Amino acid sequence: MKPVWKFTLIASLGGFLFGFETAVISGAEQIIQKLWHLDSWRHGLTVSISLVGTILGAIIAGRLANSYGRKPVLYGIAILYLLSAIGCALASLWEIFLFFRFLGGLAVGISSVVGPVYTSEIAPAKDRGKLTGTFQIMIVTGIFTAYLTNFLFVGLETGAWRYMLGVMALPALLFAILIRQIPESPRWLVQRGLAEEAQKSYERLGENPVIAVTHPPVSSSKVNLFQKCYAKPIFLAVLLAFFNQMTGINAILYYAPRIFEMAGFSAELAYLQPIFIGGTNLLFTLVGMSIIDRYGRKKLLLTGAVGMFVFLLLAAYGLKGVHGDFLLLFIVGFIASFALSQGAVIWVFLAEIFPNEVRAQGSSLGSTTHWLFAAIISWIFPVIVEGSVLGGFYVFLFYALMVVISFIFFLFMPETKGKSLEEIR
Repeated sequence: MKPVWKFTLIASLGGFLFGFETAVISGAEQIIQKLWHLDSWRHGLTVSISLVGTILGAIIAGRLANSYGRKPVLYGIAILYLLSAIGCALASLWEIFLFFRFLGGLAVGISSVVGPVYTSEIAPAKDRGKLTGTFQIMIVTGIFTAYLTNFLFVGLETGAWRYMLGVMALPALLFAILIRQIPESPRWLVQRGLAEEAQKSYERLGENPVIAVTHPPVSSSKVNLFQKCYAKPIFLAVLLAFFNQMTGINAILYYAPRIFEMAGFSAELAYLQPIFIGGTNLLFTLVGMSIIDRYGRKKLLLTGAVGMFVFLLLAAYGLKGVHGDFLLLFIVGFIASFALSQGAVIWVFLAEIFPNEVRAQGSSLGSTTHWLFAAIISWIFPVIVEGSVLGGFYVFLFYALMVVISFIFFLFMPETKGKSLEEIR
């Protein structure tokens, strides 16, 4: 295995924990609601508090990565995931549970910025889509694993939710151990004027240190992102992140068992169905990653939008009782279309669209936008659909409409495949 692939896989373990932490609450949310007698507002807060932490994490991630380097921040992420898993599993009070869920969200927010940025900075241009996309593959692998462990633990008489949340401590500990083996990003070292250290980092990666020779140091911590010259990548990153969440992907991932129960499935089947969703998400993300450098980002986005619109429309009417028996098929179709397109593209695009001197800051802005709307969508979803299948019908119709608008936006996006990070402007 080439060194760059080895280090990418290690760094992408943060993506696995990202996906696991994001999806695991879907199995525990109804149990926790009954345990602490939560009304719909407090229940929505319980699910979305992680996303509040994620927003804060995404906001501070760029500054942390620029000030301390990519590697130390990745190590800090691993510790946060470990604390969150242990704390959530042992929590005896709702307030304590919220705090540790918040820590997990903080780790997700920082990870969603620093993981893809690190990988994009060590990857050669011809393989950057696949390598940076490894982070997304690990995210959906984490989601699938969370759904699987939720299904395995749900049959336990007592404390099932504690096992669901606590098992994340194992991969978090592994991540903390392995992350110490990776080199620092050579591009970050160049920006800090550490030419000798950058040379050693490039040697460990097996790459030709062209950047260190041809580009003088730039103090990225002193560059203001919000300048006219960066308006275009800011516009593209913010809108892509916005539309990513307006498809309803996180609401579906977080509340999958609840959605199927709304459609009349038994509780056992409601926990089994998400495994098919997670498996589909993983499979089609792998397909997307295998072709992203061949067909480019834009074609995947446009193609996937068509499928997402069709299946969201079908799922909306499925919740209303029109061919409701096929609801799983409709949602799986949506997940496949999303995974092949926006799921495969978003973290790659956010990590490559900004110039070197503001990459971490720009990716942080895009990620913050992503998680802000994820929090809003996830908080209001249970309030809208509480006790009403018709509420779910209108929510899915809204998601379908947003996909149509996103398709128009994608038509005007630039293509970045095959270009070095320094060529993308």
